[in-house]
Amino acid sequence: MKKHAILFSLLLICGTATFAQCGKKLLLNSVKTEYLDSTNTLQRSVDENTSIEISDSEITIKPADNTITGAVKSQTCSWSVPYKEGKSVIKTLLKTQNDERSATLTIEGKNGVVTMLVEMAEDPNKKIRVTLTRFEEFPG
Repeated sequence: MKKHAILFSLLLICGTATFAQCGKKLLLNSVKTEYLDSTNTLQRSVDENTSIEISDSEITIKPADNTITGAVKSQTCSWSVPYKEGKSVIKTLLKTQNDERSATLTIEGKNGVVTMLVEMAEDPNKKIRVTLTRFEEFPG
């Protein structure tokens, strides 16, 4: 019985660490936006401050003087080291003043570098990547 209790405790601890980012309100920041083609080849790069707010129900992206919002349709995440090693995938419908696009946002940490890649179903030949310089959790 003790073995089962210990095993259950270990699974609970590992599960909590793995999903630590899911369901939390996050504020992310970037200072550079990279535009890629379908093969992830860099097409152009723009130095700009971008803030990204993510909750379990909504995402807001604010590059320069623009605001893009979307309802979170689904979200999965698996992080072995919170905000350093792991991956989150968010599916959303991003809206600007004049446009709506189905998008997949992939936030991935490798070797302590966290990036976000935005891929839009309507335009598979264009991708947007930002390297995140700030990753902050907010309560609630």
